[in-house]
Amino acid sequence: MSDAQERIDALVKTNDILLFMKGTPLFPQCGFSSRAIAILEHLGQPFETVDVLADQDIRQGIKQYSDWPTVPQLYVQGEFVGGSDIMMEMFESGELKQLVGGENA
Repeated sequence: MSDAQERIDALVKTNDILLFMKGTPLFPQCGFSSRAIAILEHLGQPFETVDVLADQDIRQGIKQYSDWPTVPQLYVQGEFVGGSDIMMEMFESGELKQLVGGENA
């Protein structure tokens, strides 16, 4: 496992809810990351983010780690959930709220 893969693995395993995104929660750098942040904030659970634009190794490594070609990527309890489209579908169905233990889950 490469250094980037090891760092990603450690982040995924030590954060209950983790979003790899472009930018930061205050300044998302793409619409998909912005939508992902809005969904997570609405659920009301604490979460962490990793700005893939700040580290090229992480930006490329996360795609290999998850075998998913795009960012953002959501991990809950160490498991890959999906990107913003999957997050939106799960949010609308109530499945994401149950998964993260959101308000009134």
